[in-house]
Amino acid sequence: MAPKVLISDSLSDAAVQIFRDRGIDVTFDASIGKDKEKLLAVIGDYDGLAIRSASKVTEKIIAAATKLKVIGRAGIGVDNVDIPAASKKGIIVMNTPFGNSITTAEHAIAMMFAVARQIPEANASTHEGKWEKSRFMGVELTGKTLGVIGAGNIGSIVCARGLGLKMKVVAYDPFLSEERAAQIGVTKLDLDALLARADFITLHVPYTEKTANILSAENLAKTKKGVRIINCARGGLVDEAALAGLIRSGHVAGAAFDVFAEEPATENPLFGLPNVVVTPHLGAATTEAQENVALQVAEQMADYLLSGAVSNALNMPSVTAEEARIMGPWLKLAEHLGAFVGQLTDEPIQSIEVVYNGVSKDMNLKALNCAAIAGVMKATNPDVNMVSAPIIAKDRGIDISTTTQDKTGVFDGYIRLVVVTDERTRSIAGTVFSDGKPRFIQIKGINIDAEIGANMLYTTNRDVPGVIGTLGRILGEHGVNIANFTLGRSARDGDAIAMLYLDEAPAPAALAALRETGVFQQVRALHFDAV
Repeated sequence: MAPKVLISDSLSDAAVQIFRDRGIDVTFDASIGKDKEKLLAVIGDYDGLAIRSASKVTEKIIAAATKLKVIGRAGIGVDNVDIPAASKKGIIVMNTPFGNSITTAEHAIAMMFAVARQIPEANASTHEGKWEKSRFMGVELTGKTLGVIGAGNIGSIVCARGLGLKMKVVAYDPFLSEERAAQIGVTKLDLDALLARADFITLHVPYTEKTANILSAENLAKTKKGVRIINCARGGLVDEAALAGLIRSGHVAGAAFDVFAEEPATENPLFGLPNVVVTPHLGAATTEAQENVALQVAEQMADYLLSGAVSNALNMPSVTAEEARIMGPWLKLAEHLGAFVGQLTDEPIQSIEVVYNGVSKDMNLKALNCAAIAGVMKATNPDVNMVSAPIIAKDRGIDISTTTQDKTGVFDGYIRLVVVTDERTRSIAGTVFSDGKPRFIQIKGINIDAEIGANMLYTTNRDVPGVIGTLGRILGEHGVNIANFTLGRSARDGDAIAMLYLDEAPAPAALAALRETGVFQQVRALHFDAV
């Protein structure tokens, strides 16, 4: 029987035809994605689900998807898919990471032109039969400073377009190296310096814990008087109410927003303000982009359903069935090692070295490398997958190297990750025990044996009496239960570390209380994709 695919969002007819040409039974009904009860009622009949942003694939939907093998998102963002729930059911989640990059970058540039010359207001006025030449006084882009927050795939395209417009381009991106900045022709700045210098600021970062409200009221107040703000990335990156206040006061000359903290945006503090250009999340809305991502997702899903080939999967490596059977725990270990480093590293990464020792050196190292790099990059970009991670790392000028070694030490094999930044070299190693569970076995050269859980706490301190007691007492006072506790030290009175496996994520107040003791050099809550 032919596989059945449901397309529950608006998708190109050409994508529908790809499925049919390859012998797949396809149902195309864009109304289903807008009605969660309707989707819930029919999802159990399908092997594949192709979506855009309208369909919300919740845990409840996934629970009802008894036959579902793959979810394909035509586009990059998968906020509308419960990936952990899908992973637990063995459902592959795919996206198309690069299909709409140019389109989104071009929309940001178009919005910048629009706000610079007040085009929407001038257009409306002229349509009304007015001739208000003196009312609309714009500014040139030539010679102005364009501040780009996020110089990844889309941001780097915006940088190139800004340079083509003869603008001075400055960029803030924690992962942007000086070498990569020089290569793309921009000046790398910290955020405060960019805010103070830029005439136009455009955002091109995903929405994460670190980027949420990156243009807060405090940061907006640091901007240059007369600045114009463009956001075609994600809602929630800018304090919209604070921005509205600064527009009214005259500090900010204008804004152009395609995305909003709450969507659909029928009300917003920015609506109705002078020289504010707004569009209804049109960043990827071009004929070319929609065609590209639709065709790509259809080909990917068809390949998987018909041959088992996996590409651009967010929750599964691109490996053969036999490799997956053997390597599964080691792939997860590599991802955990990367996630540890990624969550602890705030400065630009220069290089990543992955060392494979013993049995690990004979595995699919490309897949293991991809898993490790994806783990590192996901800390700042949750949309990264094993396919896109190496490309993004290369674009950011990160040098990736691999070393293999014959078995040394007591373990049959292990993986060590060494990450170099301008400020430090950070290393962590792990192995897979006979129970199939990954473990951390060394951090900063200090030997440990740490089971990996979803919620963990990492601390560093000098090896002095009373630290363990302080740690346990404060966590207990804040209702945090410890599932496992691992300690290590370099030498007596030297550097010491602790890795705690917690039943739940520690509240910010608990972390603050630990830091306030002055006992710990570092206190970091960590999260791992561990079941």
